[in-house]
Amino acid sequence: MTARAAVGGGSPRARIGQWLQARLPVSDTQKLTQRNVYILPTRSGLAFALTLVVMLLAAINYQLNLGFALTFLLAGAGIVSMHMTHNTLRGLTLHLRPPRPVFAGDAASLEVVLTNPGNTRHALGLRLQQAAAGTAVWCDVPGQGQQIAHLSIQPAHRGWHTVPTLVIESVFPFGLFRAWSVWRPESRVLAWPTPETPPPPLPATAGSRGDEQAARRGEGGELDGVRPWRRGDTMRQVVWKKVARSGELVSRETSHAAARELWLRWGDTQLGGTEARLSRLAAWVLAAEREGLASGLTLPGRELPPGLGEAHRRAALDLLGQWQ
Repeated sequence: MTARAAVGGGSPRARIGQWLQARLPVSDTQKLTQRNVYILPTRSGLAFALTLVVMLLAAINYQLNLGFALTFLLAGAGIVSMHMTHNTLRGLTLHLRPPRPVFAGDAASLEVVLTNPGNTRHALGLRLQQAAAGTAVWCDVPGQGQQIAHLSIQPAHRGWHTVPTLVIESVFPFGLFRAWSVWRPESRVLAWPTPETPPPPLPATAGSRGDEQAARRGEGGELDGVRPWRRGDTMRQVVWKKVARSGELVSRETSHAAARELWLRWGDTQLGGTEARLSRLAAWVLAAEREGLASGLTLPGRELPPGLGEAHRRAALDLLGQWQ
């Protein structure tokens, strides 16, 4: 199950909440103890307490021994339920796995691992603090086991985003009391630029360096048919004899590989705004990966060498997402 919410708010209540959050410890792992688990009666609990008072007054007025017995029996059950509700959270350990990057506007998944060192815990709700109570993800955690709860946030723009404060709560077993704890994770979510749609064509001339490299090889230049190993190179491309002699990992540079090498440059976007340029470069990175082109990325003051594969694609998108 998943829950999703947006982040925002500038009201006095929100500012007070931010002040309180600033006093919370920041960590991706939190153990719930008596010091950070809080409990208060719910509306049902207050109604139950009022009913007990009425029953007690009626028993006193009419001198009903069975009335006294029933009243104190129900009161005892309420007190026991308070301890059970509190113990449902106490002792649990919460851990947030590192969130994966997403494109701006997409949902970023948050995986929270709940570890239970004791008996089975029932009806645990986990949600973003800003979200409504009805959006909580509910789960049980087996005794001496773990359970994973999935939440999500939706970063609206490119860059780093702090994971919002989380709340874990329970009203088990009777709903008379609500126990909760507030948790402020340390992790951040990286949002990549949203790729331009429809995808623009790849740069035709400014990006390709195949002709230049082929010419240099034909002249017997400094490349000499080899180049340093890059991500995406196959084991067959590695020149093992040179590796054995020099200890440096190098690969064969073929005219076919050079012709399929593409440089994606900031100036080739021919756009004005920063975000528009990054959006087009992100679309080019994805298009080059689909077409099997070894692409390099050049930004003002930053450069990523050409490469292929999932790791290279993520490195390029990470560079675009973090660029300032």
